[in-house]
Amino acid sequence: MPNWFLGKIRYQQPIDDATVGTRNEEFIKQKTVTEAYLVDAVSYTDAEARLYQEIAANTPEFEITDISRMKLADVFFSEDGGDIWFKVKAMFITDDEKTGKQKKTPSVMLVNAETPKQAYERVEQSLKTALDPFEITDVNTTKILDIFPFNQDEPRNLRPLNEVVEREAETV
Repeated sequence: MPNWFLGKIRYQQPIDDATVGTRNEEFIKQKTVTEAYLVDAVSYTDAEARLYQEIAANTPEFEITDISRMKLADVFFSEDGGDIWFKVKAMFITDDEKTGKQKKTPSVMLVNAETPKQAYERVEQSLKTALDPFEITDVNTTKILDIFPFNQDEPRNLRPLNEVVEREAETV
């Protein structure tokens, strides 16, 4: 089961303005840009390392301002989906055997689409095979620009510390 972390980065971006620099040619106006990315990682430290690895190639001189865990039941990605990520909340309806009443369990999913209607339809289509009945209650736009799922082929250095110490002792 993936552990999703929402990471926010901040960097300075030059403003392309014709009126800037009339008096001070060497002065370049900049604006602060904050972007959000979703990372599948095993810990906060791994999420930070993955963010540096993924973002550093395209964005010089950025800082990570926040990393928080994001509880998601699933992430639906479609190649022809669109650039906007929507957070969709669905309530699964089950019968409580003890009380005989209906119980609603919330489940949050992320889906890329071009419109909220398209996001709703994609989640509805994906959940069509679910055993429990459900109702989609919320579809909200997020500020997430991209997601970085776990990649099995990516080299990772997640070994127990005693193995690393033993290996270093052998080489000395």
